[in-house]
Amino acid sequence: MPGFEVLYQAAALCLTYPDDDFRTRLPLLREAAPQLRGFTDHAAVTPQGELQAHYVEVFDFKNRHSLYLSWWTDGDTRNRGMSLVRFKELYRAHGLEFTDEELPDFLPAVLEFASRTGDIGMLAEHRDALDQLRSRLTAFGTPYACVLDAVCATLPPAPTGARP
Repeated sequence: MPGFEVLYQAAALCLTYPDDDFRTRLPLLREAAPQLRGFTDHAAVTPQGELQAHYVEVFDFKNRHSLYLSWWTDGDTRNRGMSLVRFKELYRAHGLEFTDEELPDFLPAVLEFASRTGDIGMLAEHRDALDQLRSRLTAFGTPYACVLDAVCATLPPAPTGARP
């Protein structure tokens, strides 16, 4: 089994839009992170356009499968702005600057951060949100649920009293 850092980096790549670079990296992802084979095997046999359309269907139409961690805790409230600042401050504390291509709470960015630094604090803090997302992806019947299964398996359990 690879270290969690490799898994987090592979999971980050699997949870971003499947462009041509993703297709090129797929054999390496399959080899480096066997925990993701449920997803990578699916991606390997799915035509590119179909894979892209599925990503958009799963992640872009509704917040029901949001990849933005603070959305799960703060929704679309003013509190979310402070949560986003916390993510940026954490990145800076580790010597990393966050680009404005995505919001700093975008799950693939948080996974890449954890991969580079070994700091899983934000993942652990948002464990309840990750469990909710995993449950919804499973219910939706998407292979992306496998990616969340693998990530959640590396984290401590959600604190008692967290939402189911």
